Amino acid sequence: MFELRPEKAEDYWEVEALYDLCFAPGREALSSYRLRDGVAPVAALCLVAREQGVVAGAIRYWPVRVGGAGALLLGPVAVHPTHQGEGLGAWLIRESVERARGLGCERVMLVGDAPYYGRFGFARLDGVEMPPPTNPERVLGLELQPGAWEDVTGKVTRAA
Repeated sequence: MFELRPEKAEDYWEVEALYDLCFAPGREALSSYRLRDGVAPVAALCLVAREQGVVAGAIRYWPVRVGGAGALLLGPVAVHPTHQGEGLGAWLIRESVERARGLGCERVMLVGDAPYYGRFGFARLDGVEMPPPTNPERVLGLELQPGAWEDVTGKVTRAA
């Protein structure tokens, strides 16, 4: 049985170790990480799933701007290899998206695989430009409020 709760300061290094385990070396050189530099994550949406006290999965969100409009940048999300295929990643995504909707957030974006994230309602965002090098086909968004991505285009920049 997993315990899901907001990430706390004391979880930081365990969560970072999970991300190191799940992602390739040099992950912090990706364009998404440049948007996170010097910006605090959205604490209410950063969640940790533990099983018997051990971190099994984690998800984080960051504030960004898209052509002047506010948005949430989902990621990273990771599940420990011993728990992959159990639906934990899907639970983290669904639960955090619902929490974001409950907080009144309008839109979420990420860089990822459309076949995987499409089942959660994410679709390709035309006209939204992540910093290079990012494949535009992998820039996906989800409306938390009807019409939230209408007329929202431009460069993705760090939130002030």
